Amino acid sequence: MKLIRSALAGLALAASLAGAASNTALAETTLTVHYPMPGFFKDVMDTISQKFMSEHPDIKIVFASPSPTYEDGLQLILRQAGTAEMPDITFIGLNRLRVVAERGISVDLKPFVDKDGHMAEQGFSDHILGLAQFGGQQAGLAFATSNPIMYLNADLVRKAGGNPDTPPKTWDEVLALGAKIKALGDGVDGIDFRWQGDDWMFSALLFGAGGDMLSADEKKVAFDGQEGLAAFTLVQRMVKEGGMPVFTKSAGEQAFVAGKVGLEFQTTGALRNTIKNVGDKFEMRTAPIPLLDPAKGQLPTGGNAAVMLTRDPAKQQAAWEFIKFAAGPYGASMVVPGTGYVPNNELAAKSPEYLGDFYAKNPLFRAGLEQMPKMRPWYAFPGSNGVKVTQTIVDNLSRVVEQSATPEEALADAADEVQKLLPRR
Repeated sequence: MKLIRSALAGLALAASLAGAASNTALAETTLTVHYPMPGFFKDVMDTISQKFMSEHPDIKIVFASPSPTYEDGLQLILRQAGTAEMPDITFIGLNRLRVVAERGISVDLKPFVDKDGHMAEQGFSDHILGLAQFGGQQAGLAFATSNPIMYLNADLVRKAGGNPDTPPKTWDEVLALGAKIKALGDGVDGIDFRWQGDDWMFSALLFGAGGDMLSADEKKVAFDGQEGLAAFTLVQRMVKEGGMPVFTKSAGEQAFVAGKVGLEFQTTGALRNTIKNVGDKFEMRTAPIPLLDPAKGQLPTGGNAAVMLTRDPAKQQAAWEFIKFAAGPYGASMVVPGTGYVPNNELAAKSPEYLGDFYAKNPLFRAGLEQMPKMRPWYAFPGSNGVKVTQTIVDNLSRVVEQSATPEEALADAADEVQKLLPRR
């Protein structure tokens, strides 16, 4: 009888443990997360997710296959919207965030922000939150953010009579130094300005002059005023005065890292790769990009935002916790050193616990940090023709660079074509 009682007690204990394990498994929330550009973000995402799961053992992160680009990622989410294949969380390029917000695909995070009540204490200032807001919605939380900066070949700057310790602070100074570098000969060019691909660098000039893409009601083009003309004219001056060649994006990258370009203007997001590719070929420096209007000028914010997609109430709180963690100080402290993106979180930028000491030891990363107060959202055009609008602006800038049209002609054509592509209301 004692053996029987012991056996029954053992079975009861085993059943109890099995039940507890079953309840634990049921309590665990699994989140499927999608992200783009694995070359930039795979290691970062792996690190963030492992740290998050160690602090939240009841939440499991599973990654969907990443997309090669922001645009590919957006198209994937648009196809999967409303289906069982749609992930719970994704990361959307800031200039395409509007698409998922206006179509009701993303979950408005404003109720979560309001309920939290302590966002500023966690490094999410109103300015940072505003980078991912559209139409009264908090469409996401900015995850990886960038702004355009100036890269300098300090060796060429010195040969041209300049001082890399006091880099140009105005565009007139940039053009003058670019001309001197170009005059060195030996296949050296003065300036490379990344105007190709999208409207981001044009935004840097337009916003830097205090301008806007569209009117406040988004019915009319606004970049065709004096600010837009100043931007188009500056591009022409880069060619005629500053020694800027007609480079493709890849050719410009290769020329700079080979030591054949003095001053390069592009995203901070390329900083880590540029440092690696330059190696010890020459001394590289970085500096803030000049603004056409230092008082009113601002800069576009590149990068992406973490977006909640799940409509399952049981998953939403877990998704919010992961989004806030990834976009928070720990996430930022992983993204910045691994890429060159600027901190999307003010606590991460200032606290020695995260990135405070990093900037002291890595001065090349400071230029983007210094420009954070000037950052504004990368403008997302309304309607379904956003990609065509972007290409229209790039094509007309190309005419100026190739000197087949004056700034006035190219700007007028760009404004006319973009106006026709805007939604008719």
